[in-house]
Amino acid sequence: MSSLRATLIGFSAILMWSLLAVLTVLTGQVPPFQLLAMTFAVGGVFGVARVAQQGALGALCQPLQVWALGVGGLFGYHALYFTALRLAPPAEAGLLNYFWPLLIVLFSGLLPGERLPLKSVAGALLGFAGTIVLFLGKGLTLALDHTAGYAAAVCAAFVWAGYSVLSRRLANVPTATVAGFCIATAVLAALAHMLTETTVWPQDVTQWLAVVLLGVGPVGIAFYVWDIGVKRGDIRLLGVASYAAPILSTAFLVLAGFAEARASLALSALLISGGGLIAASGRTTK
Repeated sequence: MSSLRATLIGFSAILMWSLLAVLTVLTGQVPPFQLLAMTFAVGGVFGVARVAQQGALGALCQPLQVWALGVGGLFGYHALYFTALRLAPPAEAGLLNYFWPLLIVLFSGLLPGERLPLKSVAGALLGFAGTIVLFLGKGLTLALDHTAGYAAAVCAAFVWAGYSVLSRRLANVPTATVAGFCIATAVLAALAHMLTETTVWPQDVTQWLAVVLLGVGPVGIAFYVWDIGVKRGDIRLLGVASYAAPILSTAFLVLAGFAEARASLALSALLISGGGLIAASGRTTK
């Protein structure tokens, strides 16, 4: 598979993640860890069924360090992010969490045989500036009494960036293993739900459909295609392009009537797209 094709496949994960917010709103009052368990179960079962159809269940037999990275990345990131949302306002937690695309770009320079072009760094910084503009438009303010939540959000960013970059060092591990990571994450999320939350089931067909769509797309297929992208594509360009997720997410919320259109949305889009173009111009083909 060519680097360009793998990068384009990775882009599809970013598009699916941009639907995460609007689909989550449509699930109603389902608690975070319960929703995580339900959606990862859907994504995991979908993946295992696909792997079984291909006769590749043996791919799930991997060394402990592979499982530690996969489950630690998927469950660790989401557990920290949900903790951040509980301990800090969503806008502030969301902004600090979006350090991860910039961290992916910076960490990629530490990979064997990789270099860190200045244009990639500039594009990532411009993308982060666009994200700041977007969240400032939502009335973002940082308060010291939410320090624990801010710390959790930043830790989540480091976990996801680390998972994404380290996955490239395991390029020989088949993407089919993500199915196992999803099942394990669902189990851990279910345990966290039973210990910390009260069960609330979806109330109607729309909410159940939103849960299924989350599990199939943003919390399912997205992780499989992201694995392909970070292992075989241009990981720096994927990092910069990830800043499109919050702007697209906000746009979908506006279109669905869950948020208001603001001038900051247009300015943010310009900054993020400009950062993407700068990063793309510095891309080396393989």
